[in-house]
Amino acid sequence: MPSPIRPPMIRRAVLTAIACLTVPGRAVEAPAPFGAIPHERQITWQRMELYAFVHFGLNTWTNREWGYGDEDPKLFNPDAFDARAIVKSFREAGMTAVILTAKHHDGFCLWPTKTTGHNITKSPWKNGRGDLVREFADACRAEKLRFGIYVSPWDRNHAEYAREGYVKAFHEQIREVLTGYGPVFEIWFDGANGGDGWYGGAKEKRTIPPGYYRYPEAVEMIRKIQPQCVVWGAADARWGGSEQGHVAYPHWHTMDSQRGGDAATGVRHGDTWMPAEGDTSIRPGWFWHAAEDGKVKSPAKLMQVWMDCVGRGANLILNVPPDHHGRLREPDLRSLAGFKQLRDQLLATDFAAGAAVSAPSRGNNPRFKPPNLTDNDIETYWTTDDASHTPTGEIKLKASATFDVIRLREQIRLGQRVDAFAVDAMIDGSWKEIHAGKTIGHQVLAKLPSPVTTDRLRLRVTDCPAVPCLTEFSLLKMPDISTMNADPRLSPDNLTKTGWRIVSQTAGDASRAIDGDPDTLWHTHMATEQAPPQSFDIDLGSEVRVAAITYLPRQDGTAHGMTDRYRFELSQDGKRWITAAEGEFSNIRANPVEQTIPLKSPINARFLRFTGLRCIERNHISAAEIGVIPAK
Repeated sequence: MPSPIRPPMIRRAVLTAIACLTVPGRAVEAPAPFGAIPHERQITWQRMELYAFVHFGLNTWTNREWGYGDEDPKLFNPDAFDARAIVKSFREAGMTAVILTAKHHDGFCLWPTKTTGHNITKSPWKNGRGDLVREFADACRAEKLRFGIYVSPWDRNHAEYAREGYVKAFHEQIREVLTGYGPVFEIWFDGANGGDGWYGGAKEKRTIPPGYYRYPEAVEMIRKIQPQCVVWGAADARWGGSEQGHVAYPHWHTMDSQRGGDAATGVRHGDTWMPAEGDTSIRPGWFWHAAEDGKVKSPAKLMQVWMDCVGRGANLILNVPPDHHGRLREPDLRSLAGFKQLRDQLLATDFAAGAAVSAPSRGNNPRFKPPNLTDNDIETYWTTDDASHTPTGEIKLKASATFDVIRLREQIRLGQRVDAFAVDAMIDGSWKEIHAGKTIGHQVLAKLPSPVTTDRLRLRVTDCPAVPCLTEFSLLKMPDISTMNADPRLSPDNLTKTGWRIVSQTAGDASRAIDGDPDTLWHTHMATEQAPPQSFDIDLGSEVRVAAITYLPRQDGTAHGMTDRYRFELSQDGKRWITAAEGEFSNIRANPVEQTIPLKSPINARFLRFTGLRCIERNHISAAEIGVIPAK
């Protein structure tokens, strides 16, 4: 999935937006914009906050995450596909839009493109006359959700990939999806670029030079066709830094146009407005896999991801993949419904709504009055005179309230300004600091360690290089979620490892890969790195009818030795071995979750051999856990 793409320098035309914040004839005008400021399309985009990703294509039938490019289009034939039903489910879950993977890395296009024969017209679905992009676009209009498109730059099928001919085809694909389907609110360009592929039958590894896709030309074309379309990864919005959905805090909406910056945090007062989008899937993988029906993220887990993404000012795109029938699965729908209920409960009551606020205001002008903080209007804001960068405001609630979440927003039309703030509560007759925060931006939802009960609070801006412009101060109560911090990393279907033992290993301490602890790991970097291939053999203790094998990559935040090519062998006696599965773990760097490899048919075995054939970083092999799922 994604990796950062260095943006070109892009100037934001925002004079109209700023003008609307000032009123001619008034003695005191709005503060001058500070630093980089957003385009109107970015403001609209940032207020969408939560929307759906739909990964659907040939991988749904091949059980892959990254198709190789040689898949037969005849595989694509959902027998119960209903775009309207899918989009309606997203609307009911409180989402604001849908982004469809119109083309993934395998190059298969879900619309009747003229740029390649590897497209939906070669499938039996609707006798080759179907157009999945149109069906989703029409469904979004019917359900009043915005529609977005993902078009992979990498194409493992196209014979001209890594040559000039493919760039022309890629740009034409962009033109096609932006001209034939109505308004597109966002277009996604993934950062996975080059590597092994089919490439028209060449079956080789191809790499691309910097600037190969000519993104500046593509962005110019997009601006002409759909000026309000947000270009993800190349102009308007950036990756949030991981595929777990969260972003870092402190969190900045800006980047450095020349040197880039950390995608998870942004760059403090950078010169280009490029807000972040956190992305994750409701399942371990991005495409539907039957073996993952029992691994859907719980509502509590989704709520935690939402707090760590939307609650830090970023947008969250949540992938919910249809199955091979073209339907969303019941576990996914139940989780979405529960997630919606938790968000609704959190936002149901703002205890600060309508509260009295006393603080200095800008020239005593009522347009910038302190009660704008609690008027539930995202456009009105409180600000002070230019010399007052660290003001304090006191909030008197209508009644004493118990809360554990504080929400703050800045007027981002004027830039992201605040570097630090603090909130105090009047408790037992004296002020007590209950939260010290950093950035605010579009939004920050600060979860307190424990609930606080009071009717008086104090907001202090403690560090700000310009006069602060704050639009909202809210007090909320988190629903009681006993499993909020639950984060299962191992399949509940895994066979218990009681009685397992390592009988052979080429290097390292392989017992760490079968100890049931995801935080320990086997690796083959001793005094020096032991290059792949590296392997170890497990005695399962008794014969097992093996239906699938699992691999959990290291969970310590580094990719050293993480395997992306593997071989699993099985044996009944530890002497005669058969290859049960061999292949690649696609996208494992960005999405280091447990990988499940289902066997074509169950195999009886007592011994399991894992071999790491290639790693994605450094020159050794690692594994946090190896598991077995028995046949039922």
